[in-house]
Amino acid sequence: MTDKKVWLVTGAGRGMGTEITRAALAAGHAVVATGRNAERVTTAVGAHDDLLTAALDVTDPAGVQTAVDAAVARFGRIDVLVNNAGNFYAGFFEEITPEDYQAQMETNLFGPLNVTRAVLPVMRAQRSGLVVTISSTAGIVGQEFCTAYAASKFALEGWSESLTPEVAPFGIRTMLVEPGFFRTELLTQDSTRYAEPTIADYAERTRQTVTAWTGMNGRQGGDPAKLARALVQLAGSAEPPLRWAAGVDAVGAFEQKAQQLLAQADAHRELSSSLAHDDTPANA
Repeated sequence: MTDKKVWLVTGAGRGMGTEITRAALAAGHAVVATGRNAERVTTAVGAHDDLLTAALDVTDPAGVQTAVDAAVARFGRIDVLVNNAGNFYAGFFEEITPEDYQAQMETNLFGPLNVTRAVLPVMRAQRSGLVVTISSTAGIVGQEFCTAYAASKFALEGWSESLTPEVAPFGIRTMLVEPGFFRTELLTQDSTRYAEPTIADYAERTRQTVTAWTGMNGRQGGDPAKLARALVQLAGSAEPPLRWAAGVDAVGAFEQKAQQLLAQADAHRELSSSLAHDDTPANA
């Protein structure tokens, strides 16, 4: 068994967060499982000697700090942070209200920033830690009907990748997880909010997309319990990956994006390489 660590998991009241909490406990770790409703988290996870449940709304920095303080008071440290809490505002860009766009970013981007900002001082004092951020294949490949969600996840990717060298000198690592389609509650009414149809040009495509996604709910191929166990395994490895494709569809998305980037780099190579000042050395 790996050495016992203290995990803090956000969004643990259902779905992926519940499974990650269970997997970490089953592996012998202690877990601070958090969610907006602490009672819901307790009901979802069940009782355990090494479990602390706490209320935590990722959009409330003061509440985040309270939960982090409670974690340290109970267990003395935080070794693994899992930024899992999130939601999904779906729709065509022109139909998503500015308020909903802002709300998407507040939860999916600024939420993890709030929690990580509160946890990093603990990890720096320890000179060790792992910040795991649950992104999505939507943080790698954009698609229609997902402009708000993809924007929040693409931003998470850039933030985490840039944070990595900042905290590495303190023994802190980061890990991005990009799941494909997993059988969680993401497509349920509790997690997904569809933009109100207001523009006739988009009406039919909206109807088709919502129908398809509603039909997919509960039939996604990925098993969140397996993802959780694999995540616990990777978190305990000597060198956790900086980016992990979770699911066969995620592997495909990575490969497709890599091929697209290489093709785009090559498509106008001569023009792209001709933009230096004339007095710049050729190999500069």
